[in-house]
Amino acid sequence: MKIASFNINGIRPRLSALLGWLEREEPDIVCLQELKATDAQFPAADIEKAGYGALWHGQASWNGVAILAKGAEPILSRRGLPGGEDDTHSRYIEAAVNGLLIGCLYLPNGNPQPGPKFDYKLAWFERLNAHAAALLKSGHPVVLAGDYNVIPTDEDIYNTRSWKKDALLQPESRAAYEKLLAQGWTDALRKHYPNERIYTFWDYFRQHWQTNSGLRIDHLLLSKDLAPKLKDAGVDTWVRGEPHASDHAPTWIVLKEGRGGARPKKKAADA
Repeated sequence: MKIASFNINGIRPRLSALLGWLEREEPDIVCLQELKATDAQFPAADIEKAGYGALWHGQASWNGVAILAKGAEPILSRRGLPGGEDDTHSRYIEAAVNGLLIGCLYLPNGNPQPGPKFDYKLAWFERLNAHAAALLKSGHPVVLAGDYNVIPTDEDIYNTRSWKKDALLQPESRAAYEKLLAQGWTDALRKHYPNERIYTFWDYFRQHWQTNSGLRIDHLLLSKDLAPKLKDAGVDTWVRGEPHASDHAPTWIVLKEGRGGARPKKKAADA
C-alpha cells in the first residue's frame, strides 16, 4: 500500500498537476495540505473521476487539508484537533482508510518569530502531541502524514546559515517534534534513508530548486505496529520540476501489507 503526503499549495491552480501525478504514481492514500480553497471549491468531481474518494476540510485562501483514497471512500473520524474550539484554521483531518487510521496535518509555519504566530505554532504542536499520544494508546495502526513545518536536524536542510531565525528550525520547534517521536512514532523517510540528505521542499527564491537547496519538512510518522511494515519510501521530485509547480514534492511510503500490495522500489529522489 502506497501512502503519500503532498502540500499542493493551491489545489485549484494545480489541479491538473495533481491529477497527472495521481495517474502516473497511483498512490493508494493521499494526504493533501494547503488547499487554499473552501469546502465548496474543492474539486470533488475531478478527483472522483480520477478514481479517488475524498474527504476535505477547506478554508478560503489559506490552509485546508484533504484525504484521498484510491477506489475507496475514507471514513471521517475527526476534523480539527481536540482542544481547538476557538481555532478557525483548517489544519487537521482524520479518517479510516483500508484498515488504517490516517491523520493529515498542516502544522503552522510560525513566522515571524518570536511573536504570536510562533506562539500559535507551539500551542498547536502541543495539541497535536496530546492527540498523537491518545492515538497510540488506542492501539489502531496510524499514519500521521503532512507538512510539519519543522526541519528536524541540520541534516534535513541544505544550509542553516540563512535560516537561523526561521521558525522551522528553532530549538522549540525541533524539541516539539522530538517529543512527538519519543512517544514511539517512526519518521518513515528518515528510517528508510538514515544517512542520506533528502529534501521535500524547495522555495521559489534564489534558484533553490535548480541548485537542490532544499528542506525536509514533509513527514510520514508510523505507529509502533506499522513501523516494521515499512518497505519503501521516497520523494517524487519530478513533480517539483514541472511548470508552475508547488514548492513541495509528494513524499511517500510503501507498507508491506494492505490493499494494492507492495509497489516497485524507487530511489529516494526519483527525478
